[in-house]
Amino acid sequence: MSEKAQPTVPENIVSFGQAEPTSQLPGSTMKSDLVEQAAEIVTDPLVLINLVSQRVRQLNSGRSPLIPTRPSMGAADIALTEIIEGKIRLIDKPMSI
Repeated sequence: MSEKAQPTVPENIVSFGQAEPTSQLPGSTMKSDLVEQAAEIVTDPLVLINLVSQRVRQLNSGRSPLIPTRPSMGAADIALTEIIEGKIRLIDKPMSI
């Protein structure tokens, strides 16, 4: 008697029954209340995204936070808190043509 071969599932397919992957880094997701508070200061969402991502790159490359941090804070939380506390501001550069 032969056994039926189990169909193989490619590694890039995730079934709906599996739990979502969890991050290896604690505090790596942004907290929505911080996003809302920062959005009141930097009102253009695209500018806010670019500002936060640039600061996250700086923090990940070794720059020191400008605020006291907790171990549960991710780099994006730090960047958003720096914006909220006024440690990071946008300045308008004159456009040169």
